[in-house]
Parts: sequence; structure tokens; C-alpha cells
Amino acid sequence: MKFKTIPKHVAVIMDGNGRWATSRGLKRSEGHRAGANSVDRLLDIALEHKIEAVSLYAFSTENWKRPVTEVRAIFNLLIEFIDTRLDEMQEKGIRIVHSGSQQRLKNDVIRKIEFAAQATKKNKKLIANFCLNYGSKEEILSGVSRLLAARKLAKQALDKPIRESEFEKYLYTYPLPAVDLLIRTAGEQRISNFLLWQIAYAELYFTDTLWPDFGKEAFESSLLFFESRKRKFGGLS
Repeated sequence: MKFKTIPKHVAVIMDGNGRWATSRGLKRSEGHRAGANSVDRLLDIALEHKIEAVSLYAFSTENWKRPVTEVRAIFNLLIEFIDTRLDEMQEKGIRIVHSGSQQRLKNDVIRKIEFAAQATKKNKKLIANFCLNYGSKEEILSGVSRLLAARKLAKQALDKPIRESEFEKYLYTYPLPAVDLLIRTAGEQRISNFLLWQIAYAELYFTDTLWPDFGKEAFESSLLFFESRKRKFGGLS
């Protein structure tokens, strides 16, 4: 399909891996593995439609509440994903970046993410932003704290009004553009502490499709929805 209007930045809440696995009598970890294959498909379609950036909600700050075995399986799958797909991403021109806190992450996970980011930093066809150990409230509070610390170090007035352009430099996602389209799979219709600042004027697309089943047709349906929207950004036209 061809679209007249394409979002620059698409964010995805990849929901439904566990339900997909349970419905098939599989372990939840197998659902996450199937979800990793959906990431492959999504990135390929994003490349096809020349989308600039895709942000993927891979692991939230609230996901630590899940069973230890499931958390361990998710991080092992992330390491495997990078090990097995990095060369292919290099060939396709995909740049890997990370949004989120490094606190609580094990050293091997941090090293793997940093290695992938460094290895792909010159790629320009698509940015794949893995939001790992990410929570938007934490991101905003951390951003304010780091901004004020920078002002103090530079001996600037701490009570000086903060401009949006100044604050955004301290977000995990900087310098990615604002999110144009937010997709959530598996029938849930909430934001779940994801990119709250960045989605201020995003179009929100919810689908019942479980993430492992989210393929080209499903993604292009979201792009068709986006194309149908009249974006006013608070104005009249």
C-alpha cells in the first residue's frame, strides 16, 4: 500500500505475548519469542514505508513485578535478539538506541545494549528505539533532576522558568521527534506510563490483534488510520 501521509515516529506497546502463548498451551516465554519475530516484521515494514523511528515498549519499570523466571527469559531473549539480528540490522541500515534507566539492569544486558548502539550509530535508514526498563514518570522526574543539576553546575539560576526545548534534551528519547502514532495491541486501551510527554499530540490506535500476530496487514491498517486523521495540534485547521 502507498500512503500520502506517513508518521515520522511510531511508538508501539507490544501487548499480548503471554495471552498468545497461553491460548496455544505454551509457556509465556514462547510468546515473548514469537513477539520478537513480530519486531522483525515491524522494522521491515517501517523501512519499506520510510518511517524515521520506531519506539518499542520492550520492558517497563512496572514489569519487574512479574515472576523472576519470566523477567529473566525476557532479558535473555533481548540478548539473543541482538546477537542473532545485529548483522542483519547493519545491512538494512537500522540504528539501535535505548530509552530507559540502567538501574536494576544486569551488566551483561547493559554491555549488550551499548555494544549494539555503538555498532549501529552511523546507520540512517531507521532508528529502532528499545524502551527497556522504561517508565515515563521516572523519565520526567529524572529529566528535571538532571536539568537542575546541569544548571547548578553551570552556576545558573535554578528558579529560571524551564522551556520545553530545554527540558526535552534531558529525556531518554532525545533527539527523536515527537511521536506521531501510538499503537497498542491486544485490545487494551490505556497508555501504561509510556512516552507520556512524547505522545502529547500523537494519534492513538488500538487493535485487538495480539502482538505475535501483528503483521504487515495489521501495521498498514494503523497507517491507514493515521492517514485518515486531520491533525490540528490545537488549532482550527
